[in-house]
Amino acid sequence: MADAYFDTTAELGSDEDDESYDGETGEPRQKTNGNVPDFEDSSEEEEDDDEDEAQKIKEGFIDDDDDNDDDPGGDDEEGSTNQRRVKKKHKRRREDRDDEELDAEDLDVIDPHNKDKPWKRIKRGAEEGAPSTSRDLTKIFDDDDDLVDDVDERQYGRNRDYGGEMDDFIEQDEFPEDDRELADIEVSRDPGRGHPGLENLAALGMGEAEKEDYEAVFGTGAEYDWALHLQENMDAEEFDPEKPIQLEDIFEPAQLVDKMLTDEDAVTRETDIPERLQLLRKPFPHEDLSADERNLELQEEAQWIKGLMMPTRSLDPHLEQPFLHSIRSVLGFLNRDNLEIPFIFQHKKDFLIHAVRQQGPGGTEDVKADKLLEPDDLWEILDHDLKFKAMVQKRRAIRRTFREVKKITEVQDDVENGLKNMWNLDEVQDIQEYVHFQYSAIIKDNNLRPDNGGNQKRAGNSTSLYERIRAAPAYNVVRGFGIKPDDFAQDLIEGGQSAFSEDSEYHPEDMADHNTDSEEFTTGQSVLHAAKNMFAEELVMNPKMRKYIRGAYYENGIVDCVRTEKGLKKITEDHPYYEFKYLRNQSIPALVRNPDLYLRIRKAEDDGLINVNLKIENEDRFRKKLHASFESDNLSSIADSWNVLRREVLNIAITRLQKMMVRSVKENLKSECETKLARYCRKEFYKKLDQCPYQPKTLDKGIEPRVLAMTNGAGQYLRDPVYWAWVEDGKVFENGTFTDIRLGNAEKGIPDGEDIPKLLELVKRRGPDVIGVSGYSVDTKNLKKDLEEIVRRFDLYKEADKDESDDDEPSNRRHPLDVIMVNDEVARLYHKSERANVDHPGLHPLTRYCIALGKYLQNPLKEYTGLGRDVLSITFHPDQHLIPQEKLLKYLDTAIVDIVNLVGVEINEVTKDSSVANLLQYVSGLGPRKAASMIAFLNRRGGQILTRFELIEDPAEQSRTKGLGYKVFENCASFLYIEYDVAEPVSNYVDNTRIHPVDYDIAKKMAADALDFDEEDVKLEVEEGGDFGVVRRLVQEGKTEKVNELYIQMYAEQLETSFHSRKRATLESIRAELQAPYEELRRSFIHLSSDEIFTMLTGETKDSLRDNMIYPVSIKRTAPDRIDVKMDCGLEGSVEESDFPPGVGPGEKEPRQAFRPHQTVQAKLIFLHRRHWTLRFSMRKDVMTLPYRKEVDRAPGEWDDKQEENDRREAEKRSEHRTGRAQRVVNHPLFHPFNTKQAEEFLGSQGRGDCVIRPSSKGADHLAVTWKVADNVFQHIDVLELNKENEFSVGSILKVAGKYTYSDLDELIVNHVKSMSKKVDEMTTDERFQTGSKAQTEQWLTAYMEANPRRSMYAFCINTDFPGYFHLIFKSAPASKHVTWPVKVVPHSFEMQKNQYRDMQSLKNGFKTLMQKGQQQRNGMRRPY
Repeated sequence: MADAYFDTTAELGSDEDDESYDGETGEPRQKTNGNVPDFEDSSEEEEDDDEDEAQKIKEGFIDDDDDNDDDPGGDDEEGSTNQRRVKKKHKRRREDRDDEELDAEDLDVIDPHNKDKPWKRIKRGAEEGAPSTSRDLTKIFDDDDDLVDDVDERQYGRNRDYGGEMDDFIEQDEFPEDDRELADIEVSRDPGRGHPGLENLAALGMGEAEKEDYEAVFGTGAEYDWALHLQENMDAEEFDPEKPIQLEDIFEPAQLVDKMLTDEDAVTRETDIPERLQLLRKPFPHEDLSADERNLELQEEAQWIKGLMMPTRSLDPHLEQPFLHSIRSVLGFLNRDNLEIPFIFQHKKDFLIHAVRQQGPGGTEDVKADKLLEPDDLWEILDHDLKFKAMVQKRRAIRRTFREVKKITEVQDDVENGLKNMWNLDEVQDIQEYVHFQYSAIIKDNNLRPDNGGNQKRAGNSTSLYERIRAAPAYNVVRGFGIKPDDFAQDLIEGGQSAFSEDSEYHPEDMADHNTDSEEFTTGQSVLHAAKNMFAEELVMNPKMRKYIRGAYYENGIVDCVRTEKGLKKITEDHPYYEFKYLRNQSIPALVRNPDLYLRIRKAEDDGLINVNLKIENEDRFRKKLHASFESDNLSSIADSWNVLRREVLNIAITRLQKMMVRSVKENLKSECETKLARYCRKEFYKKLDQCPYQPKTLDKGIEPRVLAMTNGAGQYLRDPVYWAWVEDGKVFENGTFTDIRLGNAEKGIPDGEDIPKLLELVKRRGPDVIGVSGYSVDTKNLKKDLEEIVRRFDLYKEADKDESDDDEPSNRRHPLDVIMVNDEVARLYHKSERANVDHPGLHPLTRYCIALGKYLQNPLKEYTGLGRDVLSITFHPDQHLIPQEKLLKYLDTAIVDIVNLVGVEINEVTKDSSVANLLQYVSGLGPRKAASMIAFLNRRGGQILTRFELIEDPAEQSRTKGLGYKVFENCASFLYIEYDVAEPVSNYVDNTRIHPVDYDIAKKMAADALDFDEEDVKLEVEEGGDFGVVRRLVQEGKTEKVNELYIQMYAEQLETSFHSRKRATLESIRAELQAPYEELRRSFIHLSSDEIFTMLTGETKDSLRDNMIYPVSIKRTAPDRIDVKMDCGLEGSVEESDFPPGVGPGEKEPRQAFRPHQTVQAKLIFLHRRHWTLRFSMRKDVMTLPYRKEVDRAPGEWDDKQEENDRREAEKRSEHRTGRAQRVVNHPLFHPFNTKQAEEFLGSQGRGDCVIRPSSKGADHLAVTWKVADNVFQHIDVLELNKENEFSVGSILKVAGKYTYSDLDELIVNHVKSMSKKVDEMTTDERFQTGSKAQTEQWLTAYMEANPRRSMYAFCINTDFPGYFHLIFKSAPASKHVTWPVKVVPHSFEMQKNQYRDMQSLKNGFKTLMQKGQQQRNGMRRPY
């Protein structure tokens, strides 16, 4: 339909305009399709008769769908389609006839006795005499499906079956006379399954041997009958009308997983165990252990975890035992009681502290409490608990296997005792490999694998080499080494020598000759070789030997970074990996302390840039020590011969072990560094979450303020509009824009901006508590400054809602309206997200940005949790991308869990507010599945409950949306609160507190004691006000502070004496909650620091912008003693007179003569003050030539200076001899002696718009500029130099594509490359841009049109084949084709259809104009004249 309205032969442009070429050869890059087509039809057409015409269609010159446009009426469109089908059918017939002859090999197989007969593939014809069925001419244009019904079944001689579906794909109307008999056979064959006519092969002259050959090649045809039967059964089951519809019948398996609707999800949802604990324990099967076994295992685990955690803590010696008891208690709560971390921290605090009663001053008794475990520690214990479970599971499997081995044969190994001392998963794995090595024959023959308990038997397998050696006489030579590997390894671990190598009475060669056999080891040399390898393998497989070598690497291992050839070229001095290019002698503990460094090192190794060599320090001395322990002390030729052999065997074993241990230690170190970095990110995220709503002076802590949020986005303040949104109670009620809020100057006669009255009216009408400002340009600080001045000048203030002082003067209760800069990291992720489109359809992205700012000020927790997986896009550490995403997300989720349970969730708001509902999954005991089930349960109850106990599952209830089980309720009850309603008799005050239902009786007891009620008073109050009447009376009379008079220590002693319950900390919490239910415990709102504001508005970090680095700057204005400049990020600075370049200054050229406005020059930053936004630059030659080097504090011996210097000299030599002429060098910071491939590799890890200047192979008067358009998309620009002083200088005139002229490289970079880069940024941030490929964009358009059939739609996507081009793809109707126009990025504008557009809005408007013109022209052509 689109091609009916538009000219689809839009021009891409001439070859001159195409700036992408190969910098190596100087030749233009080849287009993938000859030319880039202006009109691309994505529909798949059948092959056309004329190949030339098809090629033209492919290139965009001819549209084969417009063949009938010459026909004004277009009424034979269907007939033309049928004619094309007939043509193509005849063409297929002609092509198929060429393949009708069988080749010689087929003829030999079918009939080896008749090689001259012209066999043909034969169509199954009708029987002779069978009547034919003709079709009525009136039905000639009926559907093809109707034709099938009209064909008499007798035409085929039988019903169609699986074997004959493709029989008449090739037609042959007449048979040769010699083939008539074969034709009859084919026609009359049985229609059943199997090969057609196999029973008639004898009639063809085949004997039994030929028939067997035939069936061996082609089969009998019955091989897949099972599949056909299976398909029939599946079809019958699928179409069974009585079969109930299942979710699997509606959703794809992947959809069921995404929606958490699988059977496993249902089990998780219904099991009365906290969801997170269920998911974490899923890999570990439940073991039925007795209470004593369980307690012993928990004690062992606590001891193991204590050993892991103690080195990172500085605890006094007297706290070590309490620390162990605390870990043991936490493990019991997790594994025995199924309690989650938030519950343990909130309600089991007494087990996390160590309290000691001591004598205070004046003889008073005091309690000293030491905190032993924090929430971070509890999550770490949970991590260790899972690792311990994996280790125990493997230990049990090994123990079962070994016990089965002991039942079968007599063994000497004490594996079971060894397992008891194994506290490391690697060591347990060593034991498993040892058992399978030592008893491999028994395990294989009896199939003693852990999964079947060793009961199943199977046939014996072929034995391995080591099994054959063990069973052969050659093993006597192994015994001749005089010591067992286990004894040798034990001595190494203990550091002594209780076992010694005993020499044989024979030389090794003689013993080998005496232990040959007649089968495999027939010579002494083969026996000796087998014995050496056998003993070496026994050393390698010995768990104690592995433990010793592994320990040596952890204690004395050092890491060297050795650059590869690729790294030598790619890691330049300004590369981020240069800091470890020549790094040496890094110990394992040092790398653990710098996890980000090691992860960068490993990333560089994965990229092939360096090799990470791990070795033992003083390895030669280490080996000599092993040799000395292994050798015999005897002095004889026999002893010497055996010692030589021992050294050889030990070296073989150590080499194998080193390879194994290096790999293991490196991976363990990587995992540990990932964990440490993930924990750091968790702490940083916790800090962001741990902040209450913004608190102006007029509100109490925790109350959400009313917010007016404003931004200028990336626009220029006072030129571009300022967007605003009014946000209250998490909802947006009003939004708009201001175009001019500039303050006037009465003295100069300058009036206020026209929008200032509108702003004042909005503020007075809405009464905001705070004005939040943010953006992503430097001009945002000017917006904030003007707003602060408006507040001051027009006396905009807020009345305090709280009693701040005893002074009743109104002036003391008035506070100026706050104007603050808001952290926008959530708003940036939200405003263009799909969630924002759903929440606020039709609003401008910057309006959504303001809404997100307002909600952030009201509740940061909700905004962070609402991000979902997008939270990974927030930067907590520069190297967090080196952590696996799922692992990082797991740690970030734990921070959310902690804060959500600290704040609590108002259960009756869950069904009213989606942001509150999103918090529910993080509540202790719940998760995504149980939270969804609870929401359904609440909806079924009208969205509101009156008491916490209504959440408990009713056993008599039959609904699928049941309440909570008792264990889940125990975990979550205190974190779900219900607002107390005095007017509601059923409403319970303690349901609005953090007090757990199990402690309600204690709360009632404390309330009664605070009111001095005796038992009779309590009984009377209960009769009048219900079970919690005493608490209600305490609250109504306003006497909650009287609980402070209670002696809490006495309560705690009574509870511990009577009920063995430690509740001292819990009692303190109950007392606090009775006075201030669910008090705001989060820290105050976090204001951005000056450095954070600087980075947010400029995008420049401390690493990207620092002193002594050279930057391109644009001349803003000049004065005789000063030059003002501006950076790309918007920062402004100055060059003082003392820092002018040579030839400029007093007595020489004035700055205005040497520089012009907007000219780009290079300058070195010599002073930066982030708080005051002050920058000073220098252009002095002596300052500019000083190279910048990042200072890194390295200890002596940690950097290979010699290798660095050698590499530098070699690079200079290669540069001199690379070509026949001298290597060209341009004095510019962006110049690199790269070729095309090297330039693309260099820019691969950098950002869009970054570029390099490099030599061109076109000659000395050309340069090449390569810039990054997008990931894996680079454009190479040919620059012609004119007016060159000499061969090596840069021309004073630089021309690009024959029509862009620049005076120097800086101007070219800024006005050409950076300009196009900004246009690319503008394109990719537009709402119509799709990040996927062209095919994905077309798929999106198709889906959109199916959902919106009455609308047209278009979208942009990048053209990866032609850097600098984009596709504009549009569909005018669901049935129409995708039409593609190319859009070219040129400096300062976009080019489409030979028209240039300055911005995206103009481009889209221009596209719509061209569409309308095309439609009008098309309509005009169709008018009858």
